[in-house]
Amino acid sequence: MKNTLTAMALALSATAVFAEDKVTIEFAYPYSHLFDVTYEAMMPAFQAAHPNIEVKFRATYESYEDATNTVLREAVAGNLPDVSMQGLNRQAPLVDKGIAQSLAPFIAAEADFETEGYHEAMLSLSTFDDEVYGLPFSISLPVGYYNMDILREGGITELPTTWDEVISACKTMKANGVDNPIFWGWNITGNWFVQALLWSQDKAIVEDGRVTMDSPEALVALEQMQEIFTECEMQNLEWKAALSSFSAGDVGMMFWSTSALGAVERSQGDFELVTGPFPGLDGAPMGLPAGGNAAMLTSTSEDPAVREAAWTWLKFITSGEGAAQVAMTTGYMPPNKAANEIILADFYEQNPNKQTAVDQLPLLRDWLAYPGDNGLAITQVIYDGIERIVTGDATDMQELQEELVEEIADLLPNG
Repeated sequence: MKNTLTAMALALSATAVFAEDKVTIEFAYPYSHLFDVTYEAMMPAFQAAHPNIEVKFRATYESYEDATNTVLREAVAGNLPDVSMQGLNRQAPLVDKGIAQSLAPFIAAEADFETEGYHEAMLSLSTFDDEVYGLPFSISLPVGYYNMDILREGGITELPTTWDEVISACKTMKANGVDNPIFWGWNITGNWFVQALLWSQDKAIVEDGRVTMDSPEALVALEQMQEIFTECEMQNLEWKAALSSFSAGDVGMMFWSTSALGAVERSQGDFELVTGPFPGLDGAPMGLPAGGNAAMLTSTSEDPAVREAAWTWLKFITSGEGAAQVAMTTGYMPPNKAANEIILADFYEQNPNKQTAVDQLPLLRDWLAYPGDNGLAITQVIYDGIERIVTGDATDMQELQEELVEEIADLLPNG
């Protein structure tokens, strides 16, 4: 009996110590409809490997813009999460304001960090002044989604490679009784598709601290959007409604991020879905912006155990094992060679629709944020301008360009 009581006492003591050692960290991420299933798939392995770490999930951010605004407010209130997922184009403001913290000390302590396989090109998207401030979690590129049943009914068997071919396919579908042949993702976060049209011409939207909306390439982009919207008679759908309409089989072609592929497949109606490369203005695009997000350390805790736990979580979700779940549950590409080359060795061969974005990786360019404290306001100015094209309120693209340039200039630090 005495031995039994002693054993029980030791067990209770160990349990108490374990409970005291339990560390809770807080984590926030965007786009619940895309990523909820990803984190659900990750958690069992993480909990098994790190039973002493509890990850408390905060309310999800609606978008990357919302993620930045939320963190900026939380920084003022002193209520930041320990780890925050931020859009690749929204990292710089958080670094500049000292909200995101350098990961260099943690990386230096990892003897095998380099062998974990992070793509240098992707890691560079989170590198500022030669220090890493975020680990890329998911990378996306724009692609085309095609309802092949609708296309074949109109006699279309080849995927379009240029926007002229897309417009021709629209007209064929309209003549064949399709009410809404296309959704083109003008309203995707961060003016991403505007940047896609500029990078297609090998032109960055920000150069030397100025926004290049006054460039000839920007006018070409505006005119191309107008042609797509008007010639295809595109309906002005809110983006979630557009994804639902395509999944239901009501839209013939959708141009959006590869990120939504998992969500589309899970809700897909009875039709053949095929993805294809993002069309170009005249031939293949010369470049495309890298979408996606990175995990950033934003903890204000001075407890070394909390900070170490936050790093453990951040490292796990971007590692080979964690990143593989990104590919399996979404359409994002893992930014980790271990995931792509080892864990997912046969995955892309068996999932050709997810291979499309991987094939476009040589086109990867930076997704650029606008300079200064008014970067989000500039995003909104361009968003509002493009919506005027969609609704038909703006018909003269040169005039619209001049208006946008003037409004943006007022928001830039250098005027």
